[in-house]
Amino acid sequence: MKQYIGLIHKDADSDFGVSFPDFPGVVTAGSDLDDARAMAEEALAFHIDGLVEDGEAIAEPSSLEDVMADANNRDGVAILVAVKTKAKKVVRVNVTLPEDVLSQIDAFAEAHGYTRSGFIAKAAQRLMELDAA
Repeated sequence: MKQYIGLIHKDADSDFGVSFPDFPGVVTAGSDLDDARAMAEEALAFHIDGLVEDGEAIAEPSSLEDVMADANNRDGVAILVAVKTKAKKVVRVNVTLPEDVLSQIDAFAEAHGYTRSGFIAKAAQRLMELDAA
């Protein structure tokens, strides 16, 4: 089971906030330390499941030394947060497509909030489900 570093932040009159240097933008909070840890596990699992669903690669956990080398991270207290997800392994493949089809895929994916990989994965799953019915 992988573990990622979460940084706990606490300002006066605030909850305990948790951020993840390996996943910028993923933040959560809890009313106490136990709640913050539980919320961190939930937020991390939710984010990683979303990356897998979109066909995105999942970053390897950074070392404590690498995280603390960034001066912006030094005001937080580091904790280890276990990944509690049933995320499937993502495999990188090389696919050959006509240029016009790739352009259409990219335009559609961007307009609908998908990555290229996420769109292709969803489209393939949908076609297989329709074919099986």
